[in-house]
Amino acid sequence: MRTTETITLTPIGHVESRFAEPVASEEMRRHPSRLVLRPDLAEGLDGLAAGDWLVVLFYFHRAQGYELRRYPRGDTSQPMRGVFALRSQYRPNPIGFTVARIEAVEGNVVHVSGLDALDGTPLLDIKPYVSFFDSDSAGG
Repeated sequence: MRTTETITLTPIGHVESRFAEPVASEEMRRHPSRLVLRPDLAEGLDGLAAGDWLVVLFYFHRAQGYELRRYPRGDTSQPMRGVFALRSQYRPNPIGFTVARIEAVEGNVVHVSGLDALDGTPLLDIKPYVSFFDSDSAGG
C-alpha cells in the first residue's frame, strides 16, 4: 500500500458528553461521558466491565486543517514543536486517543470517566488498555 492511498473508516458510534464546545482537556476529563456504539456492534462489548480501562480512538470532526509546527497547547512562552510531538487535534489525520475508565456497560452504551471528546464526536475504535502492552513498562 502506498502512503498516498485513501483509507475509509466507518464510525462505530459516537460520544455523548456535556461539552458541545472545546474546553481544556482537564476540565472535560473531570466529567462523565458515554460511548454510544451502533446497536449492531453491542455484542462486541462482551467482556468489558466497570473498573476496566479503555483506549478510545476518535475522529476530531471539528478540527479544520493542520500545521506541522505549533506551540504546545497554544502557549507561546514554550518553543514550537512538530505536530507529531504534540497531542494537538490539528493533525494531518485528526485522530484522537484517550485512555478512559469504564464506569458501567449497558447494552450498546459504555459509561466512562476521563474522556476528553466533544459531544457528537465519532468513535473509530475502542480497545482494552493493557499495561503490559500499553505502558513504558512493556520493555520499550
